[in-house]
Amino acid sequence: MEKKHLFIAYVKEKRSLLVLFFLLLFIWVLYGQLNYQALGDSLYLVAIWVFIIMVFGMLDYLKYRKKYKELLYLQKRIEVSVEALPKPENIREEQYQNCLRMIHSDKMEQLTREAKKQADMGEYFTMWAHQIKTPIAGMSLLLQTSDSADKEELQSELFSIEQYVDMVLTYLRLGFEENDLVLGVCEIEPIVKKAIRKFAGLFIRKKLNLKLASLSGTVVTDEKWLLFVIEQLLSNAIKYTDKGGITITFQNNILCIADTGIGIASEDLPRIFEKGYTGYNGRLDKKSSGIGLFLCRQIMEKLGGSIRVESEVLSGSCFYLSFPRDNRRYE
Repeated sequence: MEKKHLFIAYVKEKRSLLVLFFLLLFIWVLYGQLNYQALGDSLYLVAIWVFIIMVFGMLDYLKYRKKYKELLYLQKRIEVSVEALPKPENIREEQYQNCLRMIHSDKMEQLTREAKKQADMGEYFTMWAHQIKTPIAGMSLLLQTSDSADKEELQSELFSIEQYVDMVLTYLRLGFEENDLVLGVCEIEPIVKKAIRKFAGLFIRKKLNLKLASLSGTVVTDEKWLLFVIEQLLSNAIKYTDKGGITITFQNNILCIADTGIGIASEDLPRIFEKGYTGYNGRLDKKSSGIGLFLCRQIMEKLGGSIRVESEVLSGSCFYLSFPRDNRRYE
């Protein structure tokens, strides 16, 4: 707030006292005139009182402005504590601060309950995700020895379930990646090929071409987290590509995963990395969760890199993963 506006606010706050003061002065002058007091003497006394009130008002305004600045400073740097509130000057301010402390205490209790609730839910889903992997592995083994006519379809659906379970675990771990994040210099080619092997069956089933070019080089990253990002991008590329293929290149510390799929609508491009946003393609595919690309962006930011996309409808998409360039302190 500007000084002028602050002074106006101060005057408005003190207007009742100012009205009372000038009313008393008027009564004083009127009383003097009714008692035949010289007008000059009355005005002399009025001038003295006005001067005293002006000095008092200036000192009070400076005190008022000081407290305003203290509260403004506290507002800009407010934390969970209310102990930094300025000392109350009267019982009214003390009551206001007591109300604030009660609200703050209630809020902290609610936050504690919510944090415990979230932690319990996180533990439950983590346990569930690990436990569900056992029947998934069992079904996978059964399908390998099965002669069912729907074997390939069932294997594909089971593979999708595994992908979603991995996504759940990644989502749960994302808030605690500091305990699991190990940055170092990694060869990019083995990570990419590891992800490709996981999707080999889908490449064969959809008869998609795969082109790998210029994958030699190193990046500063965490292999496990980067592998998830590449797998997620490959999964989307395969899902939305029916003919042609996928090309993966690495150059100037940028990994590019390009496909010849259906592409992404221009109105969806600014929002595809938002949590829960599925876009036009996602609405066509009812199974889309809108979480995969959100996790990719979150992970790349945690790894010190970035992710962006270029795409045209019916012409395919190119996802670019950029990595930190300074490898020296990790070598």
